[in-house]
Amino acid sequence: MNEAKSYFFCGIGGSGMLPLACIVRAQGSDVAGSDRALDQGRLAPKFDFLKARGIALFPQDGSGITSPNQLLVTSAAVEETVPDVQAARRLGTKHITRPQLLARLFNAAPTGIAVGGTSGKSTTTGMIGWILHSLGRAPTVMNGAVMKNFVTPDTPFASALVGSGDIFVSEVDESDGSIALYEPRIAVLNNITLDHKSLDELRTLFRDFVGKAETAVLNLDDDETRLLAALLPAEKIITVGFQDEAADLRGSSVREEPLAIAFDVTERSSGETVSVRLAVPGRHNAENALAALAAVRALGLDLREAAAALSGFTGLRRRFDIVGTRNGVTVIDDFGHNPDKIAATLATLHAFPGRLLIFFQPHGYGPLQKMGRELIDCFARNLAAEDVLLMPDPAYFGGTVERTVGSEDIVAGVLATGRIAEHVADRAVAAERLQSLARPGDRIVIMGARDDTLSEFAAHLLDSLAPKKD
Repeated sequence: MNEAKSYFFCGIGGSGMLPLACIVRAQGSDVAGSDRALDQGRLAPKFDFLKARGIALFPQDGSGITSPNQLLVTSAAVEETVPDVQAARRLGTKHITRPQLLARLFNAAPTGIAVGGTSGKSTTTGMIGWILHSLGRAPTVMNGAVMKNFVTPDTPFASALVGSGDIFVSEVDESDGSIALYEPRIAVLNNITLDHKSLDELRTLFRDFVGKAETAVLNLDDDETRLLAALLPAEKIITVGFQDEAADLRGSSVREEPLAIAFDVTERSSGETVSVRLAVPGRHNAENALAALAAVRALGLDLREAAAALSGFTGLRRRFDIVGTRNGVTVIDDFGHNPDKIAATLATLHAFPGRLLIFFQPHGYGPLQKMGRELIDCFARNLAAEDVLLMPDPAYFGGTVERTVGSEDIVAGVLATGRIAEHVADRAVAAERLQSLARPGDRIVIMGARDDTLSEFAAHLLDSLAPKKD
């Protein structure tokens, strides 16, 4: 499948790079890599995991690029000035981006299931992967988040699964336009909402994405996706939804619990109704589950068996991840970083009593410029009167970036709507502020993307809430 036998991943610790490196390594290729976080002494367990898989690690100084026969793999965030890239240019080493490599592997598989959409694609990918695995189809799964079902002592960073079957399941990204590279047999689209690109750009990308597929799974509960469904031939699509009675797979009778959700699903063509109970909470996860069931039905799997398998899905790391409870205060680690994801998490939490203390670290200055107004509106609509929003400065890992919009601007906008918000630039100071605010019954939510140290921050915060020893 791979024309290159030696890969060098620049930024190998990234959420999209690590699983891809593991897949290529498992397929028999030599893999090495570098990462800025490794040079900074951060995230040691992740890099120990890679070393245990026979992946050599180098400083990000160009020393790992030694031959024109290597293939340099970079994420979209890697700049031309990075020493690894410069070394590759000097040696004539071929260069490919992470999504280009992933698309190459995906398109070579006999059956590709690609999951797109602004929100929910990692969870839906994990659900599809777990159903197929449970029912003996041995899929290969490429995800941007750790799938808890596949975590073992030997694979603590299970964001990829290498299977022996002919099915390749992958989430695909619209933020860099790379979604256009994939040629899926089944395309899944849950929603189209503002994130990294304008809505006009997203409409074009997603229309082309589903248009190439043999079968498209489309969520009629999302306004933009419903409009897209009207443009495609009926025989090419499987529609899902809770609100539209015309959906091919329709959900109903939703029963929410603090840490779970249950519902019924009816298949229009057969009239069959089955019950589904998820071990993860939130109506957005019920929508993800409907899409996952539709995707495996497109492969001919039995609906009742698929629903039963789905009940064993335990979720993804950093997707409404309960870190623990101390002194009556629960800490939750969550990937929410755009308005849609944040709103879904807050709605799930507000379905049950308790004040929210929200620590939201933006995943960069660029995203604040793109969706600052939408973030302010999101918090204004979804914060309760007693909730508190704390925002540190955005994540920044070097490179050139314009900083005209910062966390203080979002906080000012939220305050102007009458909600409670504070800009606490330093994370350590913000942690102390959360400790001082927390009281029994509160839920502290750590939100943000592109920074794996947020999970460590959440764990340390939980420890700090433990009863003080005399």
